[in-house]
Amino acid sequence: MILFCGDPHGEFGHIIQCVQRERPAAVIILGDLCLSLGFEQTFSPILDLTSIWFIHGNHDTDDMCYYDHLFSCPERNLHGRVVEIDGLKIAGLGGIFRRQIWYPPEQPRCITRQDFIAHCGKGNLWRNGLPRKHRSSIFPEDIQLFKGLNADILVSHEAPHKHPHGFHVIDELSNSLGAKKIIHGHHHDAYSYESQSYFNVGFRSILKFQSGHITTC
Repeated sequence: MILFCGDPHGEFGHIIQCVQRERPAAVIILGDLCLSLGFEQTFSPILDLTSIWFIHGNHDTDDMCYYDHLFSCPERNLHGRVVEIDGLKIAGLGGIFRRQIWYPPEQPRCITRQDFIAHCGKGNLWRNGLPRKHRSSIFPEDIQLFKGLNADILVSHEAPHKHPHGFHVIDELSNSLGAKKIIHGHHHDAYSYESQSYFNVGFRSILKFQSGHITTC
């Protein structure tokens, strides 16, 4: 069983309680964790009960504290890779599209992070690299990370095109991976798709995936 958790925005009691009750094989958090404490400290009651994974959301770079607490755990980060979790290959794409970088279907302004760094001006750099805000921006190079890979499920912060505020690029990535389902966060009022291939996990909501079936926790 896998629990897919919508944007927690700093509240994790409901996730901890659900894990203690359901004992899932894994938990995947779909962005906007907004961790005010360290990852290990936040999830200490359940670290021995399940495997915890995440992708980042746009608000995870709002604050230096949020950023440091989340990105100090690269081994739990699904962004840009495919990991086998509870017998399923799951691909992760964190972040959002921003017009300063790439806002499909518009052509990208930058392909790589190095492109942006080279032209943004030294005064805009953060820790001698990409501005903190754009560490949660999607670049075309993020999509290229999946070239040649396969997955059963794509988890993303952004929505696919069937959502009123979604993007065809998310579907194109899913199709290239051969994924059968897209499960995303970001949009707090969960959108009801007329399909079992798309799921929007709303604000502090949890979906339970077990034996190919999805229910609420």
